[in-house]
Amino acid sequence: MLEQKQERAAALPREAEKKAIKALQKELAALQQPLRAAGVPVLLVFEGWSAAGKGSMIAKVISEMDPRGYQVYSAAEPTDEEARRPLLWPFWRDLPPRGEAAVLDRSWYGRVLEQMEAEHGRAGALLESVNIFERQLGDDGYLILKFFLHISQGEQKKRLEKLSGDPATVWRVTDRDWRRNRDYRRHLEAADLLLEATDMPHAPWHVIWNEEKGAGTLEVLTIIRDALAAAVREGAPRPVPAAVRRFPLREVPPLSAVDLSPKVSDEDYHRELKKEKKKLQRLHSALYREKVPVVIGFEGWDAAGKGGAIRRLSWALDPRGFDVVPIAAPTPDALARHYLWRFWRELPKDGHVVLFDRTWYGRVMVERIEGLTSEVRWRQAYDEINAFEKELSDWGAVVLKFWLQIDPDEQLRRFTTRQETPEKQYKITDEDWRNREKWERYEAAVDEMLQKTSTEYAPWVIVESNDKKYARLKVLKTVRKALERRLED
Repeated sequence: MLEQKQERAAALPREAEKKAIKALQKELAALQQPLRAAGVPVLLVFEGWSAAGKGSMIAKVISEMDPRGYQVYSAAEPTDEEARRPLLWPFWRDLPPRGEAAVLDRSWYGRVLEQMEAEHGRAGALLESVNIFERQLGDDGYLILKFFLHISQGEQKKRLEKLSGDPATVWRVTDRDWRRNRDYRRHLEAADLLLEATDMPHAPWHVIWNEEKGAGTLEVLTIIRDALAAAVREGAPRPVPAAVRRFPLREVPPLSAVDLSPKVSDEDYHRELKKEKKKLQRLHSALYREKVPVVIGFEGWDAAGKGGAIRRLSWALDPRGFDVVPIAAPTPDALARHYLWRFWRELPKDGHVVLFDRTWYGRVMVERIEGLTSEVRWRQAYDEINAFEKELSDWGAVVLKFWLQIDPDEQLRRFTTRQETPEKQYKITDEDWRNREKWERYEAAVDEMLQKTSTEYAPWVIVESNDKKYARLKVLKTVRKALERRLED
C-alpha cells in the first residue's frame, strides 16, 4: 500500500485550495449535530511516520468543530497504568459514546508495531486481535476511518533535523525516531504488512502522501466529510456477516443433568474453609510477585449464593490486590457504547484479581430473554465473548467462570425466607419473582451459553449450590487449583 502511494493528487491553485479546505472544515462542523442525532460513534485514527504531520492534520480536521462533540487522544507511549493491562485496554476505555467522535494521534497500531518488532512470532496473533477489535466495533455501528501519513526517508530526515535544531521542538524527536529513519526500508515493509493485514471494508486505511507539508489536507477532509455525510444518511456501514470463529470448547452437561445432592457437614465446612483460605492467601502473594492477573466471573440463578461465595473468596485475598465489581443494569454511559466497554474498563492490573458479580453474559441471558437487544447482536455475542476471553488469556490472565446451580424448589424456599426476614428483604424484588415464571426460557438460554462459551482457556464450572456450604468450598477449591496450575507453568 505504501509503495504505491508516492505522489500527490492533482493540486488546486493555492487560493482555491485554501477556500476548499475552509469550506470542508465548516461542513464537518455542520455534520456534528446530525451525527449526534443519528447516534453514530466515530473513530478517526491518524498514524504515519514521525514528523509526517499528524498533529497539524488533526488540527485542520477539528479546527471548526464543536469541542464538546469530540475528544483527541495521543497514544505515543503507554503509561505505567496502561502497561499493566491488555494492549487494547486503553482504547476500549476511551471509546466515544454514540453520536461523538474520538480522534487518535497514534493508536493501537503504534503499539502493535512495537510488539511485532520485539516478538516476531506474535505478529499473526496481534494482527488478529486488531481485526477482531475493529470488527466488534463495526458490528456495533462504529464508523472507523484510518489514515497513514506517508513521507519519504529523505523528507523525514529533513523534518527531524529541523525539529532537533529548535529548542522549542527538540523534545519531540527521540532516539527511536532517528533509528527508524536510518532503518526506513525495514520499517516501511513492516508498516506495509500491518496496513495490508488490517485494511477492511468496515475499517479502511487511507494512505496520504504528505511529502509537502499539508499536501494531503484536502484529501483527508474530503474522505471524512463524505463518510460522515453517508453515515448521517444511512448509518455507519455495517460489516457483512463474519464466519463464526472456532474456539476450543469443553463439553458441559445440561443444567437438568446436574446432580444437586452434594452436601457438607458444618464441621467439615469450617475445617476446609480455614484450610483453603490459608492456601489462597499464599497464592495471592505469589500472583502479585509473578504479575499474574486473575478474572473471575459469577453467574447463576437468583438466590443461588453468588454473594456468599464471593464473600468467602474475598476473605482469603489481600484487600489491596482485588476488586469486586457488581454488575447491574447498564447506565446511560454504558448503553451509549459497545456492551463490552464497561467490562474492559474494570479489568485488573497484572498481579491483581477482579471478581465480577454477574458478567458480560447478561448479553445472552437477560438481554436475550427480555428482548433488550436484537437477535443478530446477541447471537454475535457468543463469538465476541469467546474472543474477549481469549484476549485475556493471551495477555496471561487466569479466567474462571462459575455458574451456581439450584433447583426451582430451593430457589422458592430462599425467596420465601428472604421475604419473611426483615434484614434480608432488600435482597428480593418483584423482578426476581417475575423471572421465576421464565425459568424454562432462562434454562434453555443458559444451556446454549454454556455449550458455546466454555472454552479450554476460560471454562465454565457448574457449582452444585442447593447446599451453600458445599458451593462455597467448591468455588474456593476450584480457584485455588487453577492458580496453582498457573503458577506451576
